[in-house]
Amino acid sequence: MLSVYCQASTGLKRIERSPEAPLPEEAVWLDLLEPTVEEERLVEARLGLDIPTREEMREIESSSRLYEEEGALYLTATVVTKLDTNLPENAQVTFILKGTRLVTNRYVDPLPFRRFAAHTERHPQANGSAQAVLAGLLESIVNRIADVIERVGADIDSASADIFNRQKLLTDRHRRTQRDFRKLLEHIGQSGELISKARESLASLSRLLAFAQQSTIAMSPEVRTRLRTLSKDVVAMSDHASFLGTNLNFVLDATLGMISIDQNNILKIFSVVTVFLLPPSVIGAIFGMNFDHIPSAHQPWGFWGAIVLMVLSAVVPYAIFRSKRWL
Repeated sequence: MLSVYCQASTGLKRIERSPEAPLPEEAVWLDLLEPTVEEERLVEARLGLDIPTREEMREIESSSRLYEEEGALYLTATVVTKLDTNLPENAQVTFILKGTRLVTNRYVDPLPFRRFAAHTERHPQANGSAQAVLAGLLESIVNRIADVIERVGADIDSASADIFNRQKLLTDRHRRTQRDFRKLLEHIGQSGELISKARESLASLSRLLAFAQQSTIAMSPEVRTRLRTLSKDVVAMSDHASFLGTNLNFVLDATLGMISIDQNNILKIFSVVTVFLLPPSVIGAIFGMNFDHIPSAHQPWGFWGAIVLMVLSAVVPYAIFRSKRWL
C-alpha cells in the first residue's frame, strides 16, 4: 500500500489517490507499507531511486543498511513491533531521503508511525519538510522504545518485590506456599526478550543517527540539532537498557535460587519424616517377628510397652533436632 502525505495548513495530510494516478508534485512523505511491485516501480521511476527489497533490508552489515547513492540517503533501522502481544518482534524499516521527499519502506505497521501521523495534526509547523518528517519519525520510534524500557523496569521491580519481600511472605503463609515460580520465570523471560530486542533496536538507531549526521545530504540546523539530541537520548537509553539487562539476570538467578531453596525444604521435610519414622518401624518389625521367644511378647503390658518405646524413639530425635535448631 502506498500512502502519500502532502503539507497542508493543518500539518501532513494524507492524499487519497487511485493506483493509476501519478504522484503529486507537492508530496513530502511517501509511505510504502507491504508495497506491490507496481507501487515500488512507480516511486522508483518518479524519484529515481532503487528501493531495497525485504531481503536487502534484513542484512546486518552497515554498508547494506546505511549509504548514499545518487544524491539520496538510505537509512535502514530495526524497530520493535507487536509489543502488546506475548511475542514481540524486530522488523526493519528503510528511510530514503532525497531532495524534498522522504520515502519509507516497511513490511510492518508499528505504533510509532501511526502516532507520528496524529502528532503532525497537532504540530503542523514541526514537520514541514522531508528532513523534519524523518526526524519526527525517528523521535517517535525512540519514544516507543523508551516505553518498552520503562515497562521492563516496572516488571523487574514487581518481580524483585515478589522475590525479596520476605516480611510479606513470612506474614502470608498461604501465599508463600502458593507462589508460582513457573509464571514468574515466564514473566522474567518475556521481559528479557523485550529488553534484548530494545537493545538491538537502539544499536541500530545509534548507527543510523551517526551516519545521518555525517552524511553529505544538506540538512537544516534545526534538524541536525534534533538528530544530535536523539543520538544522546539513544546512548543514554542503551546504557539504561544494559543496566536493566544485568538486573534482569540477577533477578533470574535469585528466582532460580528460591526454587532451589523451596526444593531443598521439601526434601528436608521428607528426610526428617523418614528419621522420625525409621526407629518406630524397626521396633515394630522386631516385635512383629514370628518367634516364640520374644521378650515381653506374652506379658500383659507387652503391647503397650512396645507402643511407648516406638513413641519415645520418634520423640527423642525430634527433641534433638529442635535443640540444634535443624527444624
